[in-house]
Amino acid sequence: MEHLPVEVIGNILSHLGSARDVVIASATCKKWREAWRNHLHTLSFNSDDSPVYHDFITSRLEILITQTIFQTTGLQCLTIFMDDVHEFYAAPVIAWLMYTRDSLCQLRYNVRTNPNINIIEKCGRQKLEVLALAHTSITRVEPTYQKFPCLKSLSLSYVSISALDLSLLLTACPKLDTLSLINPEIAMSDSQATMELSSSSLKSFYVEAFGLDKVILEADFLENLHLKDCTFEIFELIGNPTLRVLKVDDVSVIHLEIGDNTENLEVVDVSNFTIMWPKFYYMISKSPNLYKLRLWGVVFDDEDEVVDLETISLCFPRLTHLSLCYDLRDGVLNYGLQGSADLDNVVVLELGWTVISDLLSVWVAGLLDRCPNLRRLVIYGIVSEVKTHEECQIFAKFTEFMLQLGRKYVHVKVGFEFE
Repeated sequence: MEHLPVEVIGNILSHLGSARDVVIASATCKKWREAWRNHLHTLSFNSDDSPVYHDFITSRLEILITQTIFQTTGLQCLTIFMDDVHEFYAAPVIAWLMYTRDSLCQLRYNVRTNPNINIIEKCGRQKLEVLALAHTSITRVEPTYQKFPCLKSLSLSYVSISALDLSLLLTACPKLDTLSLINPEIAMSDSQATMELSSSSLKSFYVEAFGLDKVILEADFLENLHLKDCTFEIFELIGNPTLRVLKVDDVSVIHLEIGDNTENLEVVDVSNFTIMWPKFYYMISKSPNLYKLRLWGVVFDDEDEVVDLETISLCFPRLTHLSLCYDLRDGVLNYGLQGSADLDNVVVLELGWTVISDLLSVWVAGLLDRCPNLRRLVIYGIVSEVKTHEECQIFAKFTEFMLQLGRKYVHVKVGFEFE
C-alpha cells in the first residue's frame, strides 16, 4: 500500500462515498491524509447512509461538514442530503457552496435552511453537469447571467418554482439532456392556464406526482418520456421529437398527444391508465421498430374495445417482449386471441391477472401457442384476492395447468410473481 501513488489513493477514498468513511480511512497515515486534501473528488453527507447525523446537534453538524469540506481542494462531486434531520443556518451552507463552486461538476442538494437559499445563485454554474435539488425553492431566474453551459442533468424533487422560472431555467441550460420533476410545486400566474416548456437539447423527461390543466413540451430531440402518477387535462408534445421510449404509469389525462413522428418508438409501457384504444393505437401503430410492449392494468374507454394479437403481430413485427394483464369483462377478454398470425420474435412473455377465472388457462395457452420462439414466461398474480371456495378451486386448476404447460414447453423458463 505504501507504493500506491497518492492520486490512486484519492480515487479509492472517492469511491467510499460516505464522508464519515472517508475521514476514518484518511487517518491511516500521512500519505492518505494528503490524498484526502489534494486528490479527493467525491464526498457525500447523506443522512440515509449514516444514522450518526441524527445524533449531532445542528451547530455541531454544521462545524463538522464545514471542516471536512474545507480540508479538500478541487472537489468535483458533492452530495449533501439531510432530509428531515436538521434545519441549518444559511451562512454555513452558502460557505460550502461558495468554496466548491469553481470545481464542482455534480451537486446533489437536499438541505433545509433558515432563511431559504436560492441555490442557483450560490452554486458553481460554469462546470456543473449534474444538479439534483430537493425540498427547496427557486426564484428570480435570470438566464442572461445565470447560465449553466455544461449542465446535462437536472432533477427537481419537492421544489417550489414558478412556471415562468422553470421555463427560464431550461433556457439557461443549452446542453440539458435529462430533466426530472418529482412532486414539484409549480406556481402559475393568474393569466396563465398552460405551462409551456421548451428545450432544444432535451432527450429524457420524467414527471412524477404532478397535476396541471395543460402542459406543452417542445423538444425536438426527446427520446424518453415517462409520466407517473400525474393528472392532466392536456399533455402535448410538439416539435419533431424522436421518441424511443414512452412510459405512462397511473396517469389521468383527457388528451395525450405525442405527435405523428413515432416511427422510432422502441418501448411502449402503459399501466393503470384509461385509454381510448383506437386513438392510442393510431399513435403507436406507425412504430415498426417497437420491440417491447406492455399494457398492464389498462382500462379501455369503450367497454367493447379489445386488442387482438393479429393487430399486434402485423403492426409490430420486431416485437420481442410482450407484457399483458388479463382483464375479463362480461366474458370478453381485453386482449383477445383473434386471428392466426404468430408472434414469431417474442422471446419474453409477461402475463398477469386481475380477477382469476377458468378462461385464464385458455388465454395463457393460446398466447404460448402464438409465440413459437418463446424463451421466458413470467406469470404475475394476486393471491390475496382468492377468497371463495370456487376461486380457490380455479387457482388450484390453474396451478395444475401450469405444471402441464411446463412439461409441454420444456425450452421455456417459467417464473412466478405473486402479491
